[in-house]
Amino acid sequence: MSDTPSAARKAFGDIAPALAEYSDKVLFGDVWERPELSQRDRSLITVSSLISLYRTNELAFHIRKALENGVTREEIIEVITHLAFYSGWPTASTALTITRGVFDEAKP
Repeated sequence: MSDTPSAARKAFGDIAPALAEYSDKVLFGDVWERPELSQRDRSLITVSSLISLYRTNELAFHIRKALENGVTREEIIEVITHLAFYSGWPTASTALTITRGVFDEAKP
């Protein structure tokens, strides 16, 4: 394992080290590595799920991960626009605010 603390270890490893380890080894070490779906597809699914379920706490992290996995800004905005009609306007509006922040951080 790397000497650099993972996102999970930084976020909650001090209070829940076992959960951080499960996140690192099982979620990102096993589930995200399964070959049946690409990491890009997993990112689209995860971002969509987080938006639909109004799970804003992890959305910025997964939008950044989606960009790293090859999802374009335009595709992320299209996902949000599409979900406005399925998960509701408030979830889409909140997702856009979070997404704007991620995009602003990522500007060169």
